Amino acid sequence: MKTQTFIPVVMALLMGSPLLARESVKSLEELQALQKKVEAVSAKVLPATVALVSDRTGSSGSGVVTTADGLILTAAHVVQGADELEVVFPGGKVVNGKVLGANFSKDIGLVKITDPGEWPFVPRGESKPLAAGDWVLALGHSAGYDPGRTPPVRFGRLVSKGPGNFFTTDCTLIGGDSGGPIFDLEGRIIGVNSSIGESLKNNNHAGVDGFKDDWDRLIAGEMWGQLSMNPFANPEMPVLGINMGMDRRGKGVPIAGVFPRSPAAAAGVKVGDRLVSIDGSAVASGRDLLLFLAKKQPGDQVKLGVTRDQGTVEIMVTLGRMDSIFENR
Repeated sequence: MKTQTFIPVVMALLMGSPLLARESVKSLEELQALQKKVEAVSAKVLPATVALVSDRTGSSGSGVVTTADGLILTAAHVVQGADELEVVFPGGKVVNGKVLGANFSKDIGLVKITDPGEWPFVPRGESKPLAAGDWVLALGHSAGYDPGRTPPVRFGRLVSKGPGNFFTTDCTLIGGDSGGPIFDLEGRIIGVNSSIGESLKNNNHAGVDGFKDDWDRLIAGEMWGQLSMNPFANPEMPVLGINMGMDRRGKGVPIAGVFPRSPAAAAGVKVGDRLVSIDGSAVASGRDLLLFLAKKQPGDQVKLGVTRDQGTVEIMVTLGRMDSIFENR
């Protein structure tokens, strides 16, 4: 869909649905300004949004060029099983690409254009500061490369963050969009399309900060991690290193076990403690604990409030990685 035909769709979406964004549109003038912003960003990022096609696997997906020398961000599952890819630009130009590294746990991958030249590119932004309600644009070569159109532009909002480096938006995605970029309204890459949810308007994206954290390993061509349909099973998930008890007589999470050499053990958490808060926010159940941890990263420090011997103790803990904890068992 061309940018010009996309803009009326943006207006229809905004005027026909509740405006729940952090910066809601309150007037026709603000709506027109937002329309111009979306149009300008779309024109800026379209040339760098590419299709990735593998002759070896027969699969195709999308990606975005993020450096002038041709480094492409995409999803790990798009490059799985491929060493080389055809990179197809919106105008139809086809060049060769080499698969570099991938972290399958975060569903992020890196491809390098091997043909000489300077390529249209889009700079990377940040994903950690994102919050529910932020306006976003998602692009991708839906259903594969189509010479009759440019990559469709989908406009929407960030719905939620976590677990891990993932976030969710209501941008409509279909097959072929995987690995395609998602942008903020400054035209910066904030993530890549990872998976389609149960609804076409509830989709998961891998945050761009995951690339920053793993950049050297990706450039070096390392492949690691594992894909999981359950993001809470991600081996890189941040953990305390505890077993949660099932006692539901009081609020909080009973500590039924503490793994040796875990962050919780190092900080002095004990079996029999009851976790009642994290960073000052109440923890009423195990679900609350998991949702809180899903928005953190390994290495983050958190302050636990635990009840012990009829009193309350505050304990600082540096979160660890799930795979490291289980390796130490």
